[in-house]
Formats: sequence, C-alpha cells, structure tokens
Amino acid sequence: MNTQLRFPRGLYGITPEWLNTDQLVTAITEAAQGGMVALQWRRKSGTYSEHLQEALTLAKCCNQHGVLFIINDSLPLALASHADGVHLGRGDGSLAEARKALGPSRIVGCSCYNEPELARKALDQDVDYIAFGAMYPSSVKPGAVMATLDTLREGRRLVQGQGKTPRAAVVAIGGITAENAAAVIQAGADSIAVISGLFKVPDVLAAASRCQALFNA
Repeated sequence: MNTQLRFPRGLYGITPEWLNTDQLVTAITEAAQGGMVALQWRRKSGTYSEHLQEALTLAKCCNQHGVLFIINDSLPLALASHADGVHLGRGDGSLAEARKALGPSRIVGCSCYNEPELARKALDQDVDYIAFGAMYPSSVKPGAVMATLDTLREGRRLVQGQGKTPRAAVVAIGGITAENAAAVIQAGADSIAVISGLFKVPDVLAAASRCQALFNA
C-alpha cells in the first residue's frame, strides 16, 4: 500500500451478483494473483445470515491473499464479518457513525456519484476514499448518473487540498475495463473499481494483471 494514501493504489475488485460462494473464491483468488489490491463484497439478494456466512468466507480468502476486504452498504455486516472496512452510498447510513464504529484503522469509503460537493462533505467526515462514477456506461447499473474526467480531477484537487498525509484516495467506478481505464487514472483516480471487466471475462487473472499494470506505467 502506498504510504501516502489511506486506501491502496490500484485495482479494486467488486463482486458480481453470483450466488455460488466457491465460484467467487476461485475468481477472487485469480484476481489477487493478478494484482488486485482490494475487494468490495456486494450482494443484494439473500438473507442476513447468508450474507454473513459468505462474507466471513470471502474475508478469510482476501486475508490469505493480502487483499483488503470491504463490505458494501452494511456497517453491521462489516463489523460482524471483521471486514477491513465499509463502503456507503447515499442513504446507507452515517459516515461519521461508521468511522466511530470501525475506529481509525479501518476503511470508510463512500459513493460521491458526479458530485464534488458530496465528496467535500464526506472528506470532512474523515473518509478514506471518495468514489466517483459511473465513468462509462455500466451493465450493472445501466441507469447510473454519469461522471466525467473533470469530476475526477476536481476530486483529486479536493483530497490534495486537505493537506493531509496520508491523504484520502480517489476511486473511479462504472463500466471500467483494462481497455478504458488509462484515461481515468491519468485524470486522477488512485484506484479503479471494476466488476464486469474483471470478473465477467474469460480470464480473470489476465484482466487483473492488465488493470494493475496500468498503475505501474
């Protein structure tokens, strides 16, 4: 992890809506071997009990591979699964409460869509990263609001303007693949969050390697 950042620079995988835990473990392992530095577990279907069981399994997998494990949307689940952090969107709960519950050493990230002002407020709540997007049309969220490269540039100015070291990171999300990620990295993204372009491809390891290589260019 870059000691100048509060969240690792590089590929941030987000799990697809698969119901087969073993399939996820295999794909996550391949992504980690390809260089993935963090994983966000995202699942909308199923019961809390099912969610917790899978989250505990994936947390163990990520820990074995040195990958940060982040829970999407649910602070209670992040706490129960001993995750490395939580990602909260609009309406998912208080960032300040998440920070208080998780403490200073774990990750709190948030969705800022295409709104730098939302990012500014989130940074005041001591988040570790601000996420903008969708950067490109997304099959996972086809109706998502679109962000621009200028949005990323403004986000980068915001985190650098805080004057803190390590500083909060800028994450780009939405329709990102190894083929189109270079532009968002050049615009200021410290990390790229990828679902379909990482997990819904024939070779997960190769896709992860191509994405991570962009940060070493």
